[in-house]
Amino acid sequence: MKACVFCSANQQLDPDFFTLTKELGQWLAKEGHTLVYGGVNCGLMECVAKAVHEAGGRTIGVIPQIVEKSGRISDHVEVELLCDNLSDRKQLMQDQGDVFIALPGGIGTLDEVFTIAASATIGYHQKRVILYNMKGYWDSLVAMLDGLQAHGGIRQQWRDYIEVANSLEDIKALL
Repeated sequence: MKACVFCSANQQLDPDFFTLTKELGQWLAKEGHTLVYGGVNCGLMECVAKAVHEAGGRTIGVIPQIVEKSGRISDHVEVELLCDNLSDRKQLMQDQGDVFIALPGGIGTLDEVFTIAASATIGYHQKRVILYNMKGYWDSLVAMLDGLQAHGGIRQQWRDYIEVANSLEDIKALL
């Protein structure tokens, strides 16, 4: 399986997020899954790629030209898929991934999560999106989605498209 991981390229995160990300990466490699990710050499992106790589797994980095030009490509990318921009990147990730796991992240991670989920709601695919809710990181997003659902802003049940996992054990059970 190709697990596409969306996550922050920021180093200024809770150290526990790095520990949990490393555990996820090691587990992905141990299970023979390939990592698809943004290919950047910092933050949780670098952490998950390094963990997969060091555990003998395969990594695919989907890298926009602007990242390539800036020299921020991780040394742990085995296969580079170069693209023009973030829209291309999301499409390539959607095409490559069999499942999508969102770790702590920001605007880019949210954009990726909602692009994949929105594509599923109108029938482009039936791939799963999992929010890895490390230490309650996604609690406010879950509450917002529940609020949108309660107010009729989301026709379907959002949990049919986005699942929430509070631990690696939860992710294992979902997969």
